[in-house]
Amino acid sequence: MVGIATGGIVPAALAAYEIGKPLYVLGVNYRDEANNPRYAAPQITESVILPGDVHRVLLVDDVAVSGRSLIAARSLLTGIDVVTMVCKAKSKRADIILFPDIPGCVAWPWKHHPQQVIRAADRY
Repeated sequence: MVGIATGGIVPAALAAYEIGKPLYVLGVNYRDEANNPRYAAPQITESVILPGDVHRVLLVDDVAVSGRSLIAARSLLTGIDVVTMVCKAKSKRADIILFPDIPGCVAWPWKHHPQQVIRAADRY
């Protein structure tokens, strides 16, 4: 399980927990808090090193608007079978879209209340 930081960490952690797999994090920075692109292309801020026996991963992000963050992250996972999952997307930007019919932006609790999410996670 690879979560794209920062928005994909919480959904990836939930999925990893559910299937009993470890979570790895890959940092990608592309959009600002208003959901506008910061850069011409997504920037990798934290790379991921997977164990040598990993041949398939679920790559998770919260939202896919253009799909460019997923494309950038996927390009780093060479030689690995990658399935992508997002919570929300307007079109077929990912292999799995959990909530395809949500209009507009979503106020994900892990983005708007990160300290409360961290404190809640520390209890477990």
